[in-house]
Amino acid sequence: MCRLPATSGFFARCAHVNSPYDFEHPFLEVSIVKLSTSTSELLAQLQTVSRVASTRSAVQALSGVQIVAGGGESDGRVEMRATDMEVGLRVPLEARIERPGTVVLPGRLMLDVVRTLRSGDVSLELRAAEQDVEIVGGTARFHIRTLRTEDFPPLPEPGGDQVVGMPAPAFVDTIARVSRSASRDETRPILTGILVSAQGDELRMVATDSYRLSVKETRLDTPLEGGFEANVPARALDELGRLVRDDVEEIRIGVRANQVVFEVGGVALSSRLIDGQFPNYRQLLPEAYEHELTVSREELLEVVRRISLMAQKNAPLRLSFTDGEVRVSAQTPDVGEASEPLPIPFGGEPFEIGFNPDFLTVGLESAGAEQVVLKLISPLRPGLIESADGSGFLYLIMPIRLNV
Repeated sequence: MCRLPATSGFFARCAHVNSPYDFEHPFLEVSIVKLSTSTSELLAQLQTVSRVASTRSAVQALSGVQIVAGGGESDGRVEMRATDMEVGLRVPLEARIERPGTVVLPGRLMLDVVRTLRSGDVSLELRAAEQDVEIVGGTARFHIRTLRTEDFPPLPEPGGDQVVGMPAPAFVDTIARVSRSASRDETRPILTGILVSAQGDELRMVATDSYRLSVKETRLDTPLEGGFEANVPARALDELGRLVRDDVEEIRIGVRANQVVFEVGGVALSSRLIDGQFPNYRQLLPEAYEHELTVSREELLEVVRRISLMAQKNAPLRLSFTDGEVRVSAQTPDVGEASEPLPIPFGGEPFEIGFNPDFLTVGLESAGAEQVVLKLISPLRPGLIESADGSGFLYLIMPIRLNV
């Protein structure tokens, strides 16, 4: 499969990933925490916060959920926290504090326990001598051993050198349109992020894994006060998208030198930023195309999804263009084959181009508009999917060299 061309030593450059947790921040003093809340409230907040707890770290505390009940910065409030050292999450918990303090409990076990409790009140009390927390819900009583509080890192406070209020619907929609193009390959840290630029009345996000490139430019109804540009891990932005409910109107974004903090209601999601030079996407886009074809997105997507069932074991999806038609086909040895024609305003010399079926599907799904413009050059040059409604979405996809 072809790759997007390198620019300015992009693929040779080694990116350095900074941690957002490398600044002074005092721990709360550990004390005999005791609090009570409802099972439904505890379960809901546990389900949210535990998603970012680490599942691979050698530090046990990172697999846990920290509960901070009153005292210090959380005076009068209860907050639950989790982090894997890349993404951190702080969520409020409605609870009655009987004794303030801080404790760290195994996240997965805690979630499993609370799921089994009957509806009603639940209490948590640290038993310092036994080094566990007693959880009582209904007639059930659990004793769960605590994790080392001193091993749990402090999480960044909301705010930053630049703080921007962003319309939540526009921000979340823009994330959804580009995030699937970000790389999952941790050996190339720069490509695991989404380049987020916000200035004036424009929000732009760019993501690429070197095989496809997504760009979404969103016009905002009201110009922003301030702006920023940062390469944010796609995983953090995906998690932010899950946190934002339909009734949320604004996200507060605080940017510092090596970190960003998103505030959504009473929830704060923090993430380190990815250091290094993100590729100049404009240099990756061809200057001209041989064919520009406007087609129904849904019709083409249905055919692509259907025929892709026979594109298994890395087999390409073939698009054969002839006068007034494109035939979508796929063949996998020992599995089968399929093809389907689709009327399309094509004219000129026939040619055939191959694409990764999953990548092509994602591009069509992300375009969003009723119609898309397919821009093509030749079987060995990248193709472009563009929303035909002027919504600012571009999707560049590299072809697969076809065997005759």
